[in-house]
Amino acid sequence: MNETQVKVVKEDKHRLTRKFLVICISILTILPLAPLINRYIPPMIVGNWNLDLAISIVLAGAATWLILRLFRFLIIPAAGLLILVLLYNQLTNGYGFGSMLHDYRTMVENNWGKKAEKEIDLVVTPTFFEGPLTKTTKALQSKVNYKDSLVRNFAVKHSLENFDEYHMKYGGIVRYLSLFKYINSNFKYVPDSERDEYFATPRETILNGLGGDCDDHAILMVSAMKAIGGRCRMVLTDGHLYPELYCGDQKAFEKMQQAIIHLFGNEAIDNMYYHEENGQYWINLDYTARYPGGPYVSETAYAIINV
Repeated sequence: MNETQVKVVKEDKHRLTRKFLVICISILTILPLAPLINRYIPPMIVGNWNLDLAISIVLAGAATWLILRLFRFLIIPAAGLLILVLLYNQLTNGYGFGSMLHDYRTMVENNWGKKAEKEIDLVVTPTFFEGPLTKTTKALQSKVNYKDSLVRNFAVKHSLENFDEYHMKYGGIVRYLSLFKYINSNFKYVPDSERDEYFATPRETILNGLGGDCDDHAILMVSAMKAIGGRCRMVLTDGHLYPELYCGDQKAFEKMQQAIIHLFGNEAIDNMYYHEENGQYWINLDYTARYPGGPYVSETAYAIINV
């Protein structure tokens, strides 16, 4: 092999090496860029498929290709900058590598995981004790207070505590999910005395450090949600009371479902349980649920309490 041939072989090796490095750097640019773009794209659901993150990957790929075509020398700084931003966010509890991986996992779960299961229709069972039932219903309704300034400030503060970076994507849904997360993460069950059933106001439950039984939790959850614009109801079952959040029609419910799967991805979400009545959807906010839409304790109801 003469000197010219050796030179050609070396140039080919260098060309292949550069090409390989460019491909690797392009992938490293696309991977973090796609979920960052996705945060600004509203949920896009076509049939049973969730497409917004897939579209984000295409857009990130197109942007990377454009940089390669027009400004190849910028691809390495761009990749380095994205990695540095993710590293900084990781150290400051912002959108880091963990969030990026979580977003990709969410895309897979949204498209291939079974995530919604309608419960049997909620059946209100008549009781022979209509007098005491009516009295209990009115007593519970009277304790709900979303106009109290303490309740309002509590709700606003904790509605901003989580998921704020996804507000542009999911809108006001993130406020309800943030508030749910705070209450259910901090609420501690404390039973009433054996002889008396005591219904605490939301102010009392907030001031005592979020302690109480199921009815205290339901009253607090409903009051706090209503204080930031949510629509809720309480469902009275045999020895239990739980709150439900109104999602809206099927399209609104699908958006809520996607947000829950995305933002509560650390929980083992096997199914999203809900009630549907005349095209209107409600999800469970019980203190026994680790995520909004968790399993119901009971399907038998003595009363649906609108507030």
